[in-house]
Amino acid sequence: MPALGADMRDGTLIDWQVRPGDQVKKGDIIAVIETNKGAIDMEAYHDGIITELLVMPTIKLPVGSVMARMAETTSQSPSSKTTHVSHPITSSTHTSPEHESHDMTAQSAPIAHRPYLPPHTGRHESLGSTRPMASPAARQQANQRGITLSGLLGSGPSGAILLRDLPAVPEAQASRDVDNRKSTMRQAISDAMSLSKQQIPHYYLSLEINLSKTQQWLIRQNQQREPEQRLLITAVILTAIARQLPRYPALNGFYQNGNFTPSQAIHIGNTISLRDEGLVVPAILNADQLNLDQIMVSLRDQTERGRRGRLRSSELGSATVTVTSIGDRGADAITGVIYPPQVAIVGLGRLRQAPIVDSGNIAIGDLMTVTLSADHRVSDGLVGSRFLNAIAKQLQHPEDLL
Repeated sequence: MPALGADMRDGTLIDWQVRPGDQVKKGDIIAVIETNKGAIDMEAYHDGIITELLVMPTIKLPVGSVMARMAETTSQSPSSKTTHVSHPITSSTHTSPEHESHDMTAQSAPIAHRPYLPPHTGRHESLGSTRPMASPAARQQANQRGITLSGLLGSGPSGAILLRDLPAVPEAQASRDVDNRKSTMRQAISDAMSLSKQQIPHYYLSLEINLSKTQQWLIRQNQQREPEQRLLITAVILTAIARQLPRYPALNGFYQNGNFTPSQAIHIGNTISLRDEGLVVPAILNADQLNLDQIMVSLRDQTERGRRGRLRSSELGSATVTVTSIGDRGADAITGVIYPPQVAIVGLGRLRQAPIVDSGNIAIGDLMTVTLSADHRVSDGLVGSRFLNAIAKQLQHPEDLL
């Protein structure tokens, strides 16, 4: 069971997307797990052949529990080395996917279940199985509501049961379900933030950045683009942050067991507010290697999937720094709380018009207050202020971000 953040203690296997004997590649979705962040697509973190599934769906497991075994493969032939699919990461440790060892058995032991052979789920077929075919989302909903799938008719491929085939949720039950999800997520957020404030000596900086040139450039750009290709100011700022972070390694990495380890990768965690309250923070992976258009595509995609509860495990467990945005209808500034084991969080206030002084003249400009909360065990105000000013300077030349 992978750890998808410092606030995760356990997860529930909803559905397997593979069977023993299946060959998978890094990034393939192999299972759907439910956490306080919703249903998450669990990915394979290296190539291999699934040799054994140890856990049946709907089983809740603590982080680090072994769910399956797989044999490593090379580009030429299968290897005889058997590894575990799961990540034995606890809330006090963090390992980014690109640095993980293929020997993932430390700190955990296989769950005492008989090997599990999944029935047909719409992707694989099990001869003679009586378990009804259903999409992962439909099976998850049915499990939560206590619905027996065997009594339903499916409208999907080969008769698979889809979400639309489930009985309508009574209004009172739907309200209770939303309240339960809110309570669980709010408690998880509370636990993580309380830990952060107790253990991390924060320092705080803020800078008002004149984004008038950026806004004018953005308007010209969007006039030349189709609606689905238009850019948001948030994407511009995220791209600028990603370009500057490699110069400030003390703000990008993890503080664990009394030591700071800077990250070679730039994975920017982007906060997404959910419609029924709460938030998720998927990471835009290798953001420093993406241009502005690619960052914008990632933002749209993650926001849409995040609000549907279908993020990927690699997006939730690997952020090296976080950016939180208050939005156009929010406050002038937001001062974030560091998400451990990260060491910094950047806050973006709302874009607003305000008087500015330029060469002795007063004009109306587009301003945004950008804040930095950072870990004083790793960096200090001088480093933080240089970083904020580097972002401000970069944003005066948004054309360089394309």
